Amino acid sequence: MVKASVVCYLKLLLLLALGGVTMHVPDADVLAPLGLGALRLDGRLSFHDVATVARDFGNRCSLLPAAVLHPGSVSDIAAAVQRVFQLGERSPLTVAARGHGHSLLGQSQTAGGIVVKMESLGGDARIQVHNGDGAATPYVDAPGGELWINVLHETLKHGLAPRSWTDYLHLTVGGTLSNAGVSGQAFRHGPQISNVNQLEIVTGRGDVVTCSPEENSDLFYGALGGLGQFGIITRARIALEPAPKMVRWIRVLYSDFASFTEDQEALISAEKTFDYIEGFVTINRTGILNNWRTSFKPQDPVQASHFQSDGRVLYCLEMTKNFNDDEADIMEQEVGVLLSRLRYIQSTLFHTDVTYLEFLDRVHSSELKLRAQGLWEVPHPWLNLLIPRSTIHKFASEVFGKILKDSNNGPILLYPVNRSKWDNRTSVVIPDEEIFYLVGFLSSAPSLSGHGSVEHAVNLNNKIVDFCEKANVGMKQYLAPYTTQQQWKAHFGARWETFERRKQMYDPLAILAPGQRIFPKASLPMFL
Repeated sequence: MVKASVVCYLKLLLLLALGGVTMHVPDADVLAPLGLGALRLDGRLSFHDVATVARDFGNRCSLLPAAVLHPGSVSDIAAAVQRVFQLGERSPLTVAARGHGHSLLGQSQTAGGIVVKMESLGGDARIQVHNGDGAATPYVDAPGGELWINVLHETLKHGLAPRSWTDYLHLTVGGTLSNAGVSGQAFRHGPQISNVNQLEIVTGRGDVVTCSPEENSDLFYGALGGLGQFGIITRARIALEPAPKMVRWIRVLYSDFASFTEDQEALISAEKTFDYIEGFVTINRTGILNNWRTSFKPQDPVQASHFQSDGRVLYCLEMTKNFNDDEADIMEQEVGVLLSRLRYIQSTLFHTDVTYLEFLDRVHSSELKLRAQGLWEVPHPWLNLLIPRSTIHKFASEVFGKILKDSNNGPILLYPVNRSKWDNRTSVVIPDEEIFYLVGFLSSAPSLSGHGSVEHAVNLNNKIVDFCEKANVGMKQYLAPYTTQQQWKAHFGARWETFERRKQMYDPLAILAPGQRIFPKASLPMFL
């Protein structure tokens, strides 16, 4: 049976090679000898739409799978993975879970394997909100393929919301929890993976396992930030808190990097502070404040109109304060006190009041504008770094204004978080210091050549990474684009042994998430 499966798979690869990535679509007859066509599914296995899952948000990698699983239930996912596991180590067939396809370099893809379209998950997979009784903390049970924006809509019906977010909510629950999930609330609540009470996971053996800090805890912590290596997250229980109605949304500018970072660090360390804190870097941009006027009101319109940003490196501090309608006066006082302690350029104070939903879903409005201009589905050669506090000034002095002459390719994020809010039992790797910075270069590359090309952006990314390595900055990459196991070993450092042990335990044939390029198929010793 194994030999027949291998022959069939080689036939499939030959067809893919002869047909090309976009020309040939494999059919059910090719996969039939593998036993996949005989699976009893609540959903379906399709072959005509494989090209639609052979791309992602990064738009730099395209791997054509053999089939797409549209699961009608968690049992469908388990049956498919179990069948691939039964084919044994000589079968090169792999399985990739795909959420909203927001990966950057093919991490949610598989060449000649099966892509599980998690957003199709049906059956009993629905959002269930539990308000909490008495002293119990409220929570929501959400399917792994559900978008965070839908989780928010459902929890808001109960006056509740998750505590920690990503900047963009049109991502799946399982996708962000497999990485970390970071935004401006992380300084207080930690990343999204620090706010999970329980998971349901389909392992690389096809077992469906419920896990939590008290039950199957090794798998629970391994899967959080585990890059999909130990299982497919099919359900997550997420902690909730009372949701505010409104948000005071504030932006200010700094010209001095030391003041900018010191103020941020003071804010994230204070007991009474803002509810969301992020920073941005702008380099040689014109008309920054004029752009803000479309959504924000200047505190002093006259002073703001005289401000010039041309040819300068400037640092934007973005903050919010949550409030309800009957708390507006108290909010105004608290915001006034907090702002009085900051050293921003006084003429650059802008603010607006929006609903909590509008603020959290703010990036989606930008997405719609970019889609209308044909600028959303372009390559995104992003670089995301975690930089220790002790070296952030060394990093900034070299990168901003030297390596990077402008910030025209996309936003540059730079804001601090507290390590104590991250659970070191999870798989995510972060710097050792208590305060470290998330620095994100969120480039778009709409051109085939020149300043707006992938080649230009990747070249700048490489220069930044090379500097970090040579200057011993101590950075760790987030959403890392590594392509060799040696690079991953260096990334995990002393934690590699635990990561490899978990892989051997939960996915011994290296079936899952091949797009991360950590464990080549069947390269692991069997641990049955």
